[in-house]
Amino acid sequence: MAILSDRWIRDEVRRSGMIEPFEEGQRREGCISYGLSSYGYDARVSDEFKIFTNVDSAVVDPKDFAANSFVDRKTDVCVIPPNSFALARTVEYFRIPRDVLVICLGKSTYARCGIIVNVTPLEPEWEGHVTLEFSNTTPLPAKIYANEGACQFLFLKGNEPCQISYADRSGKYMGQQGVTLPKL
Repeated sequence: MAILSDRWIRDEVRRSGMIEPFEEGQRREGCISYGLSSYGYDARVSDEFKIFTNVDSAVVDPKDFAANSFVDRKTDVCVIPPNSFALARTVEYFRIPRDVLVICLGKSTYARCGIIVNVTPLEPEWEGHVTLEFSNTTPLPAKIYANEGACQFLFLKGNEPCQISYADRSGKYMGQQGVTLPKL
């Protein structure tokens, strides 16, 4: 596998619409940076958030996730309670080629504040808005800014296309739009 450059990403976006909307360069004035970088793409978080709350004393169960464990907010600034988390989604919609694997990493600006973005892969031929998880590891409330940079995607190209892609398996998160809760 080889990590792909900004030139490859730009060319693939022009050819296939791999990332929509797409920012050709880094935007950083007055905001947390987003857009095309040297070897990746810094995606933005939308203004749709699901903030974890435990008012009903629910148990977190990935096989039977209680939707009432969250409160929904549409806002420019999401405040995550101390030692809690929120789900959100990228502004960008991704269409991953069959011979590419994408890894999502958190931005250092948030990490330096104790806000961690879950590391997750985007598998070959997966498409959709990426559901992001922000963990507030601090004892204080933490802010997430909508429509600003939230994470960086690194694109890795395989030596050959995979035998079975996410689309071939009819993956359960294929084509997701909006913030998507766990599915079994």
